[in-house]
Amino acid sequence: MPEEQISDEQLAAAVERLSDPERFREAEQLVSRVAPGLPAVLVTALGSGGWFGESHLSETLKAATIPDEDQRLTAIRALLTEETQMGMMVGVAVGWALRQELENGDTPGAPAIKNEES
Repeated sequence: MPEEQISDEQLAAAVERLSDPERFREAEQLVSRVAPGLPAVLVTALGSGGWFGESHLSETLKAATIPDEDQRLTAIRALLTEETQMGMMVGVAVGWALRQELENGDTPGAPAIKNEES
């Protein structure tokens, strides 16, 4: 299903279905099959997006060297929150792109997978 055909309601329903532990477990099993290659893709995507560039290193050093312990912990927690959110968003994008690649069937020797709605 091309992404421009996905309604907000369909997207919300799909996200809701993922809250079912069994459905999410299926997704985890699929990801674990390809997991050895995905961390490298994630790191590349984060790096090319500038997330691990000089500004991030500078902000990390700045947060780690704040003299006041409470302010330092607050700054470090904020950086960890941002990193987690960015990693999750890039991870979702990588997963989305992986799904599109699988649906296209452009991988030599791999059949195109069929969508449940197809």
